[in-house]
Amino acid sequence: MRCPKCGCQDDKVIDSRSVRDGSGVRRRRECTQCAHRFTTYEGIIQSELRVLKRNGVLEDFDRDKIFQGILNACYKRPISNDEISRVVDEIALEVQNDYDREIPSSEIGLRVMEKLRKLDHVAYVRFASVYRKFKDVEEFIEAIRTLEDGK
Repeated sequence: MRCPKCGCQDDKVIDSRSVRDGSGVRRRRECTQCAHRFTTYEGIIQSELRVLKRNGVLEDFDRDKIFQGILNACYKRPISNDEISRVVDEIALEVQNDYDREIPSSEIGLRVMEKLRKLDHVAYVRFASVYRKFKDVEEFIEAIRTLEDGK
């Protein structure tokens, strides 16, 4: 592992802990050259799931993109990074179980919206406004109405 501070490739593991219900390992490391401490995560790589984008392009499934999208939707909301990670883990597990090789990006977006709807209504509306590409205020208001109807 390369030290993020000095670039040295020699480090020692100080602490290892199981994360995500045993599906990953968190390692606390210390650079042997500059003594900088940093954290790494190891996880199981599932079968190579590909995402079919709206424009027809296929790309690798990337849980970090889901995390970043949810993080942006939850900006300045009372939601911790741990909660967001839990939601991303749930979505990743669901899509890995439901799809073998290829999943439409729209399916991922729908799953994210479903989880956000239960987690935080403001984050849900923020994500929906970007995901659905609202063209006017009426579409935005309609999304809020459906949110109220779903209570």
